[in-house]
Amino acid sequence: MKVFGGKYRKLNFKCCYLCPVEHVFSKPLFLNHSEENFNNLAIDVFRFQVAHNPVYASFLKGLRKDPELVTKVSDIPCMPVEFFKNHRVICGADTPGIVFSSSGTTGMIQSKHEVLDLSVYEESFRKTFELFYGDIEDLVILALLPSYLERDGSSLIYMVEDLIHRTKNPFSGYFLYNHDELLQTLIKLRAAGSKVVLIGVTYALLDFVERYTLDFPDLIVMETGGMKGKRKEMIREELHQQLCAGFGVDAIHSEYGMTELLSQAYSSGKGLFRCPPWMRIEVRDINDPLSLLGTGVTGGINIIDLGNVYSCSFIATQDLGKKYEDGSFEIIGRFDNSDIRGCNLLVQ
Repeated sequence: MKVFGGKYRKLNFKCCYLCPVEHVFSKPLFLNHSEENFNNLAIDVFRFQVAHNPVYASFLKGLRKDPELVTKVSDIPCMPVEFFKNHRVICGADTPGIVFSSSGTTGMIQSKHEVLDLSVYEESFRKTFELFYGDIEDLVILALLPSYLERDGSSLIYMVEDLIHRTKNPFSGYFLYNHDELLQTLIKLRAAGSKVVLIGVTYALLDFVERYTLDFPDLIVMETGGMKGKRKEMIREELHQQLCAGFGVDAIHSEYGMTELLSQAYSSGKGLFRCPPWMRIEVRDINDPLSLLGTGVTGGINIIDLGNVYSCSFIATQDLGKKYEDGSFEIIGRFDNSDIRGCNLLVQ
């Protein structure tokens, strides 16, 4: 790992890389699925996980849900994301290839995501990123993620580290707190006409623009969400206005992901996210969690992530949001008393 502006220890992931995946799901996941193909594949993944994931199977049994009666995606129950805090949400009893953990304040129970096959995660985030941002070798990726770098087990750091390496560009790398060096690097890349993606935790990006102003219209600034207890939370419009003014860009991009997922959604502005073809968002009724709502209505966010084939692909999050007719969605807040976490937490 190349880190600018200071030394940093080697990432301490619990990882064996030689995981003997006992139960293999053989159908291709990461394709440009039609709606019909996605639905059929989701049902296949559901039946696979009922058979091999004891925690998910027990959840269905508690609901008195007969898996044989599930014939369409809207019938599939989504498991509360909190299960990852107290259970091994994994298919079979194999040793995980890697263990990711969520961020959290002292004393908070962290989610653990045991990933059986690391190549599945890599294929998911590589194809998703290139779907939204093009050939990785055409990019320079700069990362301003101090809070993530300073703890162990971050799935975001694993992804960004891989993307940085795949750019094969000597300017790609991490910055900690040396904002002067980041500024000079951005100025050089702007002069060279490079296509640059700056991925930053929200509070660190704000710290930067409070010290410097840059006019770099072609820069892609991507905030990962959350103040990590460093600053007071801000509404999205105010935050993005400050960042746009500081970097001289027209829009702020965002990434929506979490420890318990292996796929991400991206926003190219205005807080409207889009999913890759192997990921879907549904909105549930907050008073009746098994009922789904239509478009334009606020409710709890459910996620179908086919990349999670060896854990659980059907997750009920603690995020509140809306889904729109064109398939985009926005996150507008969180349920009361929910844990603060690393995904996008901005309240509209």
